[in-house]
Amino acid sequence: MEAHAGYHGDDWSPQRLLFHQNLESFAARVGLIVGLQSNGKLSQEQAYDQIRVIWNDLKVSKGDLTNDKGPTG
Repeated sequence: MEAHAGYHGDDWSPQRLLFHQNLESFAARVGLIVGLQSNGKLSQEQAYDQIRVIWNDLKVSKGDLTNDKGPTG
């Protein structure tokens, strides 16, 4: 699946573009996981665990690519 939206920020950089792509990938993956859970292919716990893993990956990506470690970093 390829994202169709472009990145249109005033503070454009290759790192922010990559994070934007990671964010779109996260959203697409969450949609797939939710669909699998809705159709009985994954339990709620499995879906939650998978979403939690990709959320943590996205948080690491944000910190690495934007130098924004957040309130705890």
